[in-house]
Amino acid sequence: MKAVGVIPARYGSTRFPGKPLAPILGRPMIWHVYQRVRQCAVLERVLVATDDERIIRAVREFGGEARLTSREHRCGTDRVAEAARDLQADIIVNIQGDEPLIEPGMISEVIEPLRDDPSIPIATLVREFEDHLDPEDPSLVKAVLTRDQSVLYFSRWPIASGWPSSAPSVAGDVGSPRTARQSRSHCTYRHIGIYAYRQEALAAFSSFGPSLLELAEDLEQLRALENGLSIRAVVTDYATQGVDRPEDVEAVEAHMRELGAEPQAVSLSGDL
Repeated sequence: MKAVGVIPARYGSTRFPGKPLAPILGRPMIWHVYQRVRQCAVLERVLVATDDERIIRAVREFGGEARLTSREHRCGTDRVAEAARDLQADIIVNIQGDEPLIEPGMISEVIEPLRDDPSIPIATLVREFEDHLDPEDPSLVKAVLTRDQSVLYFSRWPIASGWPSSAPSVAGDVGSPRTARQSRSHCTYRHIGIYAYRQEALAAFSSFGPSLLELAEDLEQLRALENGLSIRAVVTDYATQGVDRPEDVEAVEAHMRELGAEPQAVSLSGDL
């Protein structure tokens, strides 16, 4: 079963214009993402899907593959769908272009459900919602799952109603009481934005167009659920450290230095 990784990279981010080319230890962020994705042995091919020639030039400069896509896409998955339209692949993995610390093992994990069960159209990653995180933070997307780990819903806001709280105990799976905090970790997870699509599911997703829930929550994955495409969640132990704003770069660089990375001379194609 052939799997291909596609990294959507938009130049015109509202919070961080030119983000894919932002230097991290002297190399553009897209370089870091691309190199880490290439380490995943289950991917037969990796390419960047972008709306800007500057990103195309930067990727080709370091020997990567890139495709120019429309500037009109409102979400990364639509960009991935355009780039993947003629790819001869069974599974397309959508890997966020602002995750310079992505672990190759995360890609293997998200592909596994589609390899194991031909009825699953889409898979994604979640992890237990850590106690130190603020559930009111809209940048932390929450997910609730069924007992077989299919996603019921994603939201930027706490789900279910009343979480978090010091609510009275609720019945556990076998009738034993447990606190609201304990049952929180049982049913509510933090979403990790990486997806594996069957080729036909990706094409269907793009054909639907933006949905009401997608627009209301500003979460593209809700388009799939609203149109009847199920999403299987894999609970991972991996953590991520993405770049959303310019101030996030410093924290990522510090983490990379802890891992032994050394700064490089800046070499970027195009002006930021």
